[in-house]
Amino acid sequence: MSHNTFGHLFRVTTWGESHGPALGAVVDGCPPGLRFRQEDLQSFLDKRKPGQSRFVTQRREEDLVKVLSGVMPQEDGSFVTTGTPISLMIENTDQRSKDYGEIAQQYRPGHADYTYDVKYGIRDYRGGGRSSARETAARVAAGGIARLVIPGVTIRGALVQIGKHRINRDNWDWAQVGENPFFAPDPAIVPVWEDYLDGIRKAGSSVGAVVELVAEGVPAGFGAPIYGKLDQDIASGLMSINAVKGVEIGNGFGAAEITGEENADEMRMGNDGKPLFLSNHAGGILGGISTGEPVVARFAIKPTSSILTERKSIDAAGNNVDVRTKGRHDPCVGIRAVPVGEAMLACIIADHYLRDRGQTGRLK
Repeated sequence: MSHNTFGHLFRVTTWGESHGPALGAVVDGCPPGLRFRQEDLQSFLDKRKPGQSRFVTQRREEDLVKVLSGVMPQEDGSFVTTGTPISLMIENTDQRSKDYGEIAQQYRPGHADYTYDVKYGIRDYRGGGRSSARETAARVAAGGIARLVIPGVTIRGALVQIGKHRINRDNWDWAQVGENPFFAPDPAIVPVWEDYLDGIRKAGSSVGAVVELVAEGVPAGFGAPIYGKLDQDIASGLMSINAVKGVEIGNGFGAAEITGEENADEMRMGNDGKPLFLSNHAGGILGGISTGEPVVARFAIKPTSSILTERKSIDAAGNNVDVRTKGRHDPCVGIRAVPVGEAMLACIIADHYLRDRGQTGRLK
């Protein structure tokens, strides 16, 4: 009951702390015979690693992933999965634990300090230990393995809102996502976010964001009614990401503002003999089961609570204190959450692929 594992047939267990020697993941249930290279995993970690722009934490970590087990090395330098647990390790190389000495006995407002202490009677104050977003590097590595299981599925993420500044969806261009430090699909919003975050960063403050994920190529039929819904597991996986405070599928909360006529995804028979949906308000999922349309999910990230402004709190002895957090922190953690969200969606869909294949026998 340690709750460090998610998934049913494609199972991921993460381990390690923010300021420990290393962190990583064990992926169990990956089918044998899948070929990949270490750089295939590294490309996803490179999207998430810190220090890539002035808008994220300046902690310097290369986030180099090592594959320790579950593969057979090939002469060309690639790996082939064996069907046994795949162990992935990422070493920590730029910890500055001294930055956290002053808050060893103080609870940072908005952080997990108090709740970890009250539950376990001990907490790792050095960067938050397991509650640190550093843990998500392991998830990104695991997501790279998940993508091997579902090669016909394309999973992409983008930042669609920082603070009150939203993208213009008419400008959406996936090709732009890799061309700016925000994973923004709207080039016009980039200078707006730059100016806005420069002010947030110089003030020693932080701000929240919204990330949108789209999975294309998901076949119809993934998921199960009631307690095995695809959208249920997506919501659970995304809510497990550090600082996530809300998840929506398709229209999400926007569905509360429209009528049934507007919301229902009408259907016609396509020229290819397959059903054609005239809209995708459901986000590719009906009754917990995928429709074959793109799966669309969004999640909201709160502002990091590590800010330079003094906040009222208490310490472990019950004294009132004012806390100002030092160290290197993201002014907007939502930026680096984009590849994390992609990884979690990949793991959930890979798990449902294996579950569907096991139950129905279909090879999709």
